[in-house]
Amino acid sequence: MNAYTRPDAIIDFCLAPLNLNADAAATQETRRRLEHVLRTYQLKLAQPVEVDFTRMPTLTINEAAHGYE
Repeated sequence: MNAYTRPDAIIDFCLAPLNLNADAAATQETRRRLEHVLRTYQLKLAQPVEVDFTRMPTLTINEAAHGYE
């Protein structure tokens, strides 16, 4: 099962494909912002948010339509 409830685990899973430099200021700021959003959302629900990545539909990106960037 790939269900995550901790904000840092959700963020780690989502950012892993980008292979970001963990020491870079931009990476740290991105993580800080994402963690703030997830924690705020969890507080509003008064329970942890569980994300199960095995249930997410596959997303196909059409690079030709977006300029291969």
